[in-house]
Amino acid sequence: MNMHAISVALCALAATAAATSAQALPAIDPSPLPAKVWNTLSGAAPLVIGHRGASGYRPEHTLEGYALAIAQGANYIEPDLVMTKDGELIARHEPLLARVELNANGTIKMVNGAPVLNRTDSSTNVWQLAKYADRLTVKNVDGVKTAGWFAEDFTAAEIRNDIRAQERLRDLRLGNNAYNNQFVIPTLQEVINLAKAKTLETGRVIGIYPETKHPSYFKNFTDANGLQRMEDKLIATLHANYGNDHNAPVFIQSFEVHNLEYINSKTDIKIIQLLNGSGNPFDDGRSYAELASAAGLDSIKTYADGVGSNTNLMIPLVGGKLGSPTQLIANAHQRGLAVHGWTFRAENVFLPNEFDSSADPAAYGDLTGQIKAFVDLGMDGFFTDQPLLGVAAVATLSAVPEPQTYALMLGGLVGVLSLARRQKRAN
Repeated sequence: MNMHAISVALCALAATAAATSAQALPAIDPSPLPAKVWNTLSGAAPLVIGHRGASGYRPEHTLEGYALAIAQGANYIEPDLVMTKDGELIARHEPLLARVELNANGTIKMVNGAPVLNRTDSSTNVWQLAKYADRLTVKNVDGVKTAGWFAEDFTAAEIRNDIRAQERLRDLRLGNNAYNNQFVIPTLQEVINLAKAKTLETGRVIGIYPETKHPSYFKNFTDANGLQRMEDKLIATLHANYGNDHNAPVFIQSFEVHNLEYINSKTDIKIIQLLNGSGNPFDDGRSYAELASAAGLDSIKTYADGVGSNTNLMIPLVGGKLGSPTQLIANAHQRGLAVHGWTFRAENVFLPNEFDSSADPAAYGDLTGQIKAFVDLGMDGFFTDQPLLGVAAVATLSAVPEPQTYALMLGGLVGVLSLARRQKRAN
C-alpha cells in the first residue's frame, strides 16, 4: 500500500471511530476534487448515496442518521416512503413500524401471551407501547401475509408524539441500540428541509433519493380512503421544494414499473427503475432479469434515467464470491442510462467471501475491495450503509489527498442526465 492509500485508510478509520463513539460529526474538507476521468457514464466520480442515512452508525431513516451521512460526505440521502392514516409521507423501510412472526397457519405467533417480534424488520418502539397493542394486525402486502403495526393505521400526529426509531438490525449492529427510542420518525418534508439546510451550511449540494415503497399497496389504501395518491403527494412536495426541474438534485426510485411510468407523465425530475436480484415487480409480469436485459433496458429508457441495480445483476455471486461480470452496466450506458448499485455494507455478513476479514459476521471487512470491483465496471453511484467508508473508497480509487474532499462532487449529475432524456408516456 502506498503512502496515500495509508493516509486515506487512517483518515477513514479515525473518522469512523469518532462517528460511532460520540455525537460530534466529522468535519468536511471543502477543497474541490481534482479532475479525473472515470469509467462512468459521464466520466465523473461515482455518487455516494447514504442508504437510509448512515444506517451503519445510527438507526435508519432518522434525521440524525441522515445528518451523519451528510457529514460523512454522502452526495445523496435516501428516504424510503410510506403513508400515514391521514396521507402524510414518512420515512420508513416498510409499511410496518414493527413486524411480528406468523405461525404456519397465518396466525400471529405468541409466547407467554406476547407476540414474537421479527428482529430484522422492526424499526420503531411501537411494539412496546401498550396503548397501541390493539393495532397489531395481519395484512396482505403485495401478496404476502404480514403481521405487525402498520404506518397507515396511525395518524402522523400519533407517530410524531408517541413512536420513536429503533435499530432494525438489532442483533447485528449492537452499538446502534444505544440510540433506540430517541429519534422521531421524519416526514419527507423534514428530510428535504435537512438536505436544503445542509446545502446552505456546507456549500455543497445535498441531494435526496426518495423511494416509493409498495406503491400498488398504498394506491389501494388511498383509493379506499379518499386520500391523495402516494405518487401525486410525492410529486407535489418535490415540485414545491425543487420545481419541476430535471436537473434538481433528486432521483425518484421504485421497484414497480407502472407507477414510475405514471410519475414520468407528471414530472421532469429524474427517475430510477430499481432492479432486484430475483423475482419481478408486483405490477409487471416481466422478471427483474428480463428488465436488466438489453430489451428490458430499451423499455426502461422510455420512462427513466437510470437503474438501481442489485449487485448480483452486475456481478453474480458464485460460491459466495464474485463471479464474472455481466453486461448490465455496459448495456445501460449504451442507452444513456446511469447505474446505481445497492447495497454496499461493511460487515462481513454482507460482503462477498473474498472480502471478509474474519468469521465474525458483524466485523468490518474490505468494503473498498468490493466497491472497486464494481466501480471498475463503470458503476455510476452506489448505496452504502457506511457513507464514510464509501467516500474513503472513492478517494482511494481516485488518489485524492483526503477522503472528505470527494464530498463536493455531485458525480457529474448534469452530464449523466443530459444523455438520458426520457420520453413522456401517457398515463
